[in-house]
Amino acid sequence: MPSFRLPDFTGRLVSSGDFAKSPAMLVAFLCPHCPFVRHVRAGFASFAREYGGRGLAIVGINSNDVDAFPQDDPAGMRREAEAAGYTFPYLFDETQQAAKDFHAACTPDLFLFDGARRLAYRGQFDDSRPRGTAPVTGRDIREAADAVLAGLPVTGQQRASIGCNIKWKAGNEPGYFRGRP
Repeated sequence: MPSFRLPDFTGRLVSSGDFAKSPAMLVAFLCPHCPFVRHVRAGFASFAREYGGRGLAIVGINSNDVDAFPQDDPAGMRREAEAAGYTFPYLFDETQQAAKDFHAACTPDLFLFDGARRLAYRGQFDDSRPRGTAPVTGRDIREAADAVLAGLPVTGQQRASIGCNIKWKAGNEPGYFRGRP
């Protein structure tokens, strides 16, 4: 797992090392304006409360360019966290370095790590989509988290996250988006 040290929406610094004793960790790339995040927001908050109580460390990271999307600034993040009932640290990646380090592509983009901080799952929350008919259940991430918390490998197909692209600052797009290695 890439290390990070980022401020939350109040300015308090949070680092990956703060969760070293947790048996597993979920890093979720989120943002306030994305309709895909808004669609799963309540379900994700419920999942976080439930699985946080089981020992899963969870952080949200917002890496969007706030000059282009001012609603994604720390004040917008605070409003989102309060409205959704987020109980986990919600961090602001102003330089976008964390998104680059994780190779995050969209919001929501979920990265689940085991106790040794090896990537065990990267993918979607569930099969639901805005304007779709599938209910928000968190099935995919719940199955992965159940396996990791039990010390088992994640089995089954990992479906890529679908959502809004991370809003990169002009000229800051990572090489993997510009066709460079």
